[in-house]
Amino acid sequence: QVQLVESGGGLVQAGGSLRLSCAASGSILSIVVMGWYRQAPGKQRELVATVTSGSSTNYADSVKRRFTISRDNAKNTVFLQMDSLKPEDTAVYYCAVVLRDTGRMFWGQGTQVTVSS
Repeated sequence: QVQLVESGGGLVQAGGSLRLSCAASGSILSIVVMGWYRQAPGKQRELVATVTSGSSTNYADSVKRRFTISRDNAKNTVFLQMDSLKPEDTAVYYCAVVLRDTGRMFWGQGTQVTVSS
């Protein structure tokens, strides 16, 4: 089992920045991928960015060159630096991890990000 605690969401004006954090505890030695997803009202949950244990990253086209995902393996924490935010980035952002041995995926509780125009 893995527990995920997110922080850093909030309200920001368009063009502003926010930094999300997600701390993992539990069966953390088995985590292979950490990432962020988001879900806007009336829309499906979508991938934002992922980072592997080898620090390979992947981004949704809509956030490339604006968002940066990073990972502190010593603190079992994943970050999402969000710059040049747009109103369309408004969503609940969820942290997620995938375990190496079982392939199971665990989700955080979500944190609201609201970007005003």
